Amino acid sequence: MVSNNEIVVAQSIFKIGSVLSVNGREVKIKVDKQKNLPHTIYKGSLIKNVSVGGYVKIINGFSVFIAKVEGEYIQYDKSISPNQYSSAEDQVYRVLSVSLLGYMTPEKFVRGVKQLPLINNECYILSNAEFEKIHRFVGSKEEKTICIGELASDAYTPISLGIQKLFSSHIGIFGNTGSGKSYTLAKLYRELFKTYSDSDRFYANSKFLFIDFNGEYSGENVIVTNKQVYNLSTKTRKDRIPFNKELLLDLDTLCIFANATEKTQRPFIKRCIDYEKHIESEDHFKNILRQDIHAILCMADKPKGELLIDYIRQILQTNDDKDDSQNNPQDNNLEEIELHSDFNFHDQNHYYYKTGYENAYEGRFMDHSDLYKETIIYKSVDNYKYPNNFIAKFIHIMYLRLIRDILDNRAMNEHIAPAINKLRSMVSNISKLIDFSVDENTNIWNGKNIVVVNLNDINLDSKKMIPLLLCNKLYDEHTKEKDPSYLNIIIDEAHNILSYQSTRESDTWKDYRLEVFEKIIKEGRKFGVFMTIASQRPSDISTTIVSQLHNYFIHRLVNDEDIDKVGKTISYLDRVSQESLPILSTGVCVIAGQMVEMPILVQINKIEEEHKPLNETIDIVSKWS
Repeated sequence: MVSNNEIVVAQSIFKIGSVLSVNGREVKIKVDKQKNLPHTIYKGSLIKNVSVGGYVKIINGFSVFIAKVEGEYIQYDKSISPNQYSSAEDQVYRVLSVSLLGYMTPEKFVRGVKQLPLINNECYILSNAEFEKIHRFVGSKEEKTICIGELASDAYTPISLGIQKLFSSHIGIFGNTGSGKSYTLAKLYRELFKTYSDSDRFYANSKFLFIDFNGEYSGENVIVTNKQVYNLSTKTRKDRIPFNKELLLDLDTLCIFANATEKTQRPFIKRCIDYEKHIESEDHFKNILRQDIHAILCMADKPKGELLIDYIRQILQTNDDKDDSQNNPQDNNLEEIELHSDFNFHDQNHYYYKTGYENAYEGRFMDHSDLYKETIIYKSVDNYKYPNNFIAKFIHIMYLRLIRDILDNRAMNEHIAPAINKLRSMVSNISKLIDFSVDENTNIWNGKNIVVVNLNDINLDSKKMIPLLLCNKLYDEHTKEKDPSYLNIIIDEAHNILSYQSTRESDTWKDYRLEVFEKIIKEGRKFGVFMTIASQRPSDISTTIVSQLHNYFIHRLVNDEDIDKVGKTISYLDRVSQESLPILSTGVCVIAGQMVEMPILVQINKIEEEHKPLNETIDIVSKWS
């Protein structure tokens, strides 16, 4: 039992002053002159004294108010004549400007106020127990925690966050280059993986996908050792992500590859997927091609005919898989003129005819049903072979489908051709990045629950395509599981894929890309899918995505747009916290969200040297000396 004497002693130590004025939520507190030391000692523990950014409690009878210190100043005491002071210091007293946040019940802290304190109400600094209660770092004593750092203003106060509240939510980590953003991301997951390093259930029931744009997390020991790393490259063939080829015949996947528009190109790709299933064999493909050649040579429309002949040429004379070209018996070195060298178009009478006759009419294809079989273009079909590359094969099917659609007046070239051309331009890259030769039981995890996809050495188009493809596919598969496990998608430098500012891509493609990720972040929680995004420019990130984040780690931000975006997103971010963002030192961040009741300034702890991300700033002096 606590004695009355102990209560009196505690009150005398923790008491800092009394209420001087009340103006709504703004309260002025007059600080006792003997309470200006930075720390005090109570029962062998250092207790930090009140300062800007700290908290105080105000007691009014049975009501306990919690307020945050937003400023302080000195004021002259005019109630006593100057000649009554023993020194000049006695003429002034310290005044705190605080903002009311909420009130304390015996069980918990409640945000918001029902009443206001009164003048002369006594004010106290918070005990450690009260400090933890207003932040609610953990939901219960039994909950697992990870220690991520110390209170920035007091290195003696460790900050541990509850795993449940932190990782059962979407996380946003923001900060300019060099502020410690990537380090914080690595620290969170390093501590999590350390906590469950011996848990078989953790490995069985959780998956983590790191989208690594700069190669910071791909090192052998970075964050954790036991992980699957894919070091991708469009410059040379390195690692390839395994995908079953049936997954390619997915409408969303192909639309991603082709940057397909929603209203015209996407329906066409859908018809191509259905068409691929309709074509029974290579011989069946060739027979359709022969029928199309016949139909084209019987046309009276030269512009349309020449366009379709060019599509035939793309099928017969191109091989988009250069790596497999030597294994393809198809002759890919035919001169362009060869396929068109033995027939012509009569411009006056509007018909195609076979050359070599005394007059064009005798060689008119529409009057001689079998004459077209004597052309080079028709005979070249006999030597056609499917490309070894599945994507290149599908492009041929797309050309075949487009020829049929144009013949039937179902499609316009200018609407569809860009999608095919985009897919053709991606064939080489896709071949270097994705392995479609695996069986249906192979997946990206390879028996691990942590996968890092290193995108540092791939081109810009692929940097947008690969994360979209992976995340869309994994999310789709996850939602179909009867008992889905935990999936966390971690994207560092997220502005590369979640930005709406890009001018290099069409609005339609940009909208589709953002819609996929917005769907994941809005609906993923109910399927056990969560996202952790880190970015230098929160203002570049989709507003929808930022608004769906639940926990925030905000490092130094100097751009007004970024600070404004953060301030508008986190409605309860107090003025002191927001104004401190441009001057935060490296490794210090404001933590806010559902894991803490109120924003708090934290110094992130060091990571073991071998587990640090590979993002050290270059030492230019040593390089130049």
